[in-house]
Amino acid sequence: MIAFVLRRLIQAVIVMVAVAFISFLLFQYVGDPVVFLLGQDARPEQIQELRQALGLDKPFVVQFWHFLVNAAQGEFGLSLRQGAKVSSLIAERFPATLELALVAALLALLIGIPMGVYAALRRGTFMSQMFMTLSLLGVSLPTFLIGILLILVFAVHLGWFPSFGRGDIVQLGWWRSGLLTVDGWHHIVLPAVTLAIFQLTLIMRLVRAEMLEVLRTDYIKFARARGLSNRAIHFGHALKNTLVPVMTITGLQLGGLIAFAIITETVFQWPGMGLLFIQAVTFADIPVMAAYLCLIALIFVVINLVVDLLYFVVDPRLRVGKAGGH
Repeated sequence: MIAFVLRRLIQAVIVMVAVAFISFLLFQYVGDPVVFLLGQDARPEQIQELRQALGLDKPFVVQFWHFLVNAAQGEFGLSLRQGAKVSSLIAERFPATLELALVAALLALLIGIPMGVYAALRRGTFMSQMFMTLSLLGVSLPTFLIGILLILVFAVHLGWFPSFGRGDIVQLGWWRSGLLTVDGWHHIVLPAVTLAIFQLTLIMRLVRAEMLEVLRTDYIKFARARGLSNRAIHFGHALKNTLVPVMTITGLQLGGLIAFAIITETVFQWPGMGLLFIQAVTFADIPVMAAYLCLIALIFVVINLVVDLLYFVVDPRLRVGKAGGH
């Protein structure tokens, strides 16, 4: 177990260094930060002085090493557009994106898993066919179109939910949460549903396919021969083994929800990291773009490590295989 964790940690460090190198290249090839800071009319001596102050006159390897050290400390310099520390901007926007992603993931799991189990156990019925048809729509429709349709129906015509913003928030130290107010929940419904629909349909179809596969295995046939009830077989044996690949997809999708909430946050003007990244791309705000890439990579690496560790808890065959290998 310790060797497994160490291998994963080494892989994580390699991935993070690679992502940091790609992020560092933004400073080298996407515009000149000195020109962004001083403007086109700056004098040559001003440009040279700022280059020395920022360390841009040093060799490439030295600059990259300094970038790695600062990135490990969460420091990416100042935003070229807003003039504030990038770490402060990320810390201010991260709670909104994380809460949106967690609510969307929770919706996808609580609705997608039961729908997938029902579609597998009651395949061929009208409701099962309806679930599969809806899942095709959820996979096919682009996220921005789903968001616009939800705004049109539930915000414009029915007036049940607001169409933009985060609503009232509560300050908890450095964390700002909208999940502790009624207005915050009122605002998060539409963007969370928009973000969850694709993940929901993906989880539903995966659970259905895995459940059908597990129900055809020999140990399920043996359980039936022992006289176990359908409830015990379906939920005590089949579902537990079905959830192993679902965990992988869910873990990766949680990282995807955080990383790719850009469209949803733009449609609903949700004040999260996705909207901040879009604004950074529009204005070529390189420090913000680099910080966003590194943070998203870190989130994916951590989630993958957690999912790999959870395998040992859910599937005892992996523990047996590891023990046998040693």
